[in-house]
Amino acid sequence: MASFIIEGGHLLSGEITPQGAKNEALQVICASLLTEEEIIIRNIPDIRDVNNLIQLLRDIGVKVNRLAKNDYSFQANTLNLDYLASDEFVQKCAELRGSVLMIGPLLAKMGKAVITKPGGDKIGRRRMDTHFLGFEKLGAKFNHISERDVYEISAKELHGTNMLLDEASVTGTANIIMAAVLAKGTTTIYNAACEPYVQQLCHLLNRMGAKISGIASNLLTIEGVEHLKGAEHCILPDMIEVGSFIGMAAMCGDGIRIKNVSIKDLGIIPDAFRRLGVRVKVEGDDLVIPRQRHYEIQSFIDGTIMTLADAPWPGLTPDLLSVLIVVATQARGSVLFHQKMFESRLFFVDKLIDMGAQIILCDPHRAVVVGHDRKVTLRGGRMSSPDIRAGIALLIAAMSAKGTSRIENIEQIDRGYENIEGRLNALGAKITRA
Repeated sequence: MASFIIEGGHLLSGEITPQGAKNEALQVICASLLTEEEIIIRNIPDIRDVNNLIQLLRDIGVKVNRLAKNDYSFQANTLNLDYLASDEFVQKCAELRGSVLMIGPLLAKMGKAVITKPGGDKIGRRRMDTHFLGFEKLGAKFNHISERDVYEISAKELHGTNMLLDEASVTGTANIIMAAVLAKGTTTIYNAACEPYVQQLCHLLNRMGAKISGIASNLLTIEGVEHLKGAEHCILPDMIEVGSFIGMAAMCGDGIRIKNVSIKDLGIIPDAFRRLGVRVKVEGDDLVIPRQRHYEIQSFIDGTIMTLADAPWPGLTPDLLSVLIVVATQARGSVLFHQKMFESRLFFVDKLIDMGAQIILCDPHRAVVVGHDRKVTLRGGRMSSPDIRAGIALLIAAMSAKGTSRIENIEQIDRGYENIEGRLNALGAKITRA
């Protein structure tokens, strides 16, 4: 198990460019299973979760070629059907949450898939009902094999239908879209997730020959086609990494420019930091965060305490609440964070409290942060990363802290952030991988 040793208190400055979006990469890579022709995807992040998914595609027979550092081609014209039904394949899927996005394409293309409960972050219950209910409405049947603890999903033919999703699940929406594009007839998906990454998936599928309309809304209409063709696609910058860099610049930056962020696809992320008093400037397609000697949390118009809560797009992504909490620890004022979507994601605040932060954990979903206004510096400590986003938040806290910190289980951070210590050290951080 690897660790980061962080020498805190160093100011960071310079330019940094966000990697390609992890969540988009997982979706569009799985979309390559829908055609036998070549799919070229550019700006793929070199991170653990994505690399494991690419290897999983190789294992099932997809021809994968690395064209450049972050560019790949995929061609799924000779899949190994025996391996797809094997215990080894099921076990590998169980270790990688992104593998769930293979179900829709395999069901549409091959007529069957085998799945088990996928892995991923330990952030609470992440149910699969939306995926299953959507596939059932398209005509799929489920068979639970208790001795293997897996589900066999099969459909001789998928048929278009109207459906109202029980929640605006991003992976659920993406999975159902990929199954519906090859179904017979027309499918309408209401209460669909409409994140930029789902939009990107739809644009790729349309270039492949799909007929999807309503993109960027929560009502998608999909006219099924008989086959899809090859295409090229470029992945957006990772909005979560952009937000992480804003938080890092606020806590320990001496002027940082975040380049090529795709401003139009960031939604309310910059404004969420502005509500904490962080100055965020837009210059072209870059964000510039000057040194923040002090930043003051805003109040609502009626004077009540600021509350930041996660919500489906275009609301605030839950993946950034951990970073926002860390930023609030050094603000002037108080703020209530309401994490509605996952019941275990706030438990990492105990580690911030040990570092000297003033945080009241009200319950598994709510925490009040009373900012120090930089009058009291966080102190270094020893901690472990429970998930990707808490891991990067703890790293930001450690960089701003007095003394040396050690973060263990950084494999969690590696799942979502490419060469993070090298990129931050180039700005002036002192991070060593042990």
